[in-house]
Amino acid sequence: MNYRHIYHAGNFADVLKHAVLARLIRYLQKKDGAFRVLDTHAGVGLYDLSSQEAQTTGEWQDGIGRIMKAELAPQVAELLEPYLSAVRELNPDGGVRFYPGSPKLSRMLFRPQDRLSAMELHREDYVRLHRLFEGDHHARITELDGWLALGAHLPPKEKRGIVLVDPPFEEDGEYERLVEGLTKAYRRFPGGTYCLWYPLKRGAPIKEFHEGMQLTQIPKMLCAELSVRSDRGVTGLTGSGLIIVNPPFTLKDELHVLLPALKDCLAQDRFASQRAFWLRGEATTAKAD
Repeated sequence: MNYRHIYHAGNFADVLKHAVLARLIRYLQKKDGAFRVLDTHAGVGLYDLSSQEAQTTGEWQDGIGRIMKAELAPQVAELLEPYLSAVRELNPDGGVRFYPGSPKLSRMLFRPQDRLSAMELHREDYVRLHRLFEGDHHARITELDGWLALGAHLPPKEKRGIVLVDPPFEEDGEYERLVEGLTKAYRRFPGGTYCLWYPLKRGAPIKEFHEGMQLTQIPKMLCAELSVRSDRGVTGLTGSGLIIVNPPFTLKDELHVLLPALKDCLAQDRFASQRAFWLRGEATTAKAD
């Protein structure tokens, strides 16, 4: 396993993923009961965007860098506030040097009763993640293949939770593994909220992936996608998507506010687009731009 997220931390895909994760956390916090965030591919937890690795690609500049400088409409700013407040807290002197990965972001948004289980297989990244949360009794850090956590670590003892599955997609068959992993996890924890990340790029089997998800017969699946540029003549990442299982009833309306704003802010060419639609559940039509 060679993937290192430091080269991509804070990019446009992180913005979408972390903005939605923050919305999910805030929704679960509307009830007093504790919940757990299970993060299957956690990374190191906190990223220094001034590091040589991050500067090599500079991807954050077209992601969180743009968002932090943008003049956001009031409704958009309100929806992004949990996420952006965490970024600001890490950078009290302004700018964006430090960026929270999903486990750090989750922990920063927690109440005293909420808990984190974070899995990381890459040895060096696990050591850094464990060190970041050392002594924190709200967080359990495990050196483990995140795919295995979808069986062994569900359901959480709190009986409420968010399962974030964000694999590196460095091997063939990862889209199929997402379908299989969700199917296994849902059998053990059907009441959980699942947030599954996937890349959009030229040649990606998105249609087949969506069809595979629909064939699981899991009843409520909301999909959000954001592309920042055309995939014509491009080999790298051009966008990303999230499938949210058991989403909050407010999330689709929030996405119809957030996604157009993110598209306008993060677009890299005139072919940028976004859509939010039900794969299964409320409806099956897409709203795209």
